[in-house]
Amino acid sequence: MRTWIPLLLMTLLAACASTSKMMVGEARPPIAPDQVRIYSQAPQHYQEIAVLETQSGGFTYGEQAKMDQVLANLRKSAAELGANGVLIEGHGNAYGGSSVGVGVGSENWGGSSSTGVGIGVNISPSPKHARAVAIWVDPAEAQPYSPPAPSNDR
Repeated sequence: MRTWIPLLLMTLLAACASTSKMMVGEARPPIAPDQVRIYSQAPQHYQEIAVLETQSGGFTYGEQAKMDQVLANLRKSAAELGANGVLIEGHGNAYGGSSVGVGVGSENWGGSSSTGVGIGVNISPSPKHARAVAIWVDPAEAQPYSPPAPSNDR
């Protein structure tokens, strides 16, 4: 039972990444997050709903896992607002990450003295963050995703 408590706490802390929302348009009825498309370039016609900012959780390891969590956070928040698209404005590494701190203290009292040393370690990785705009694109105008053709350059 005792081994489950730290695992549960770490799981909860990893899920504590929140997304801030600044409304710039009218929200629509909520949709499923898997219906939200990620855009790196603006579609031809769209309506802005909200500006979103998010980051990965404090205990998310691996660059791809961090970015996957950021995109999932953006999709979830956009879906709650009825946006069927997220236009990425920027992303990068947030401040923070691993650090080590050392403290030393001493005390004199009535002819005797004592000295103490403490070391603190923070091993949480630097989170990824992103800023994006939750948008609504008319489904009739949305272009389906087509992966790039394989290159024959060898």
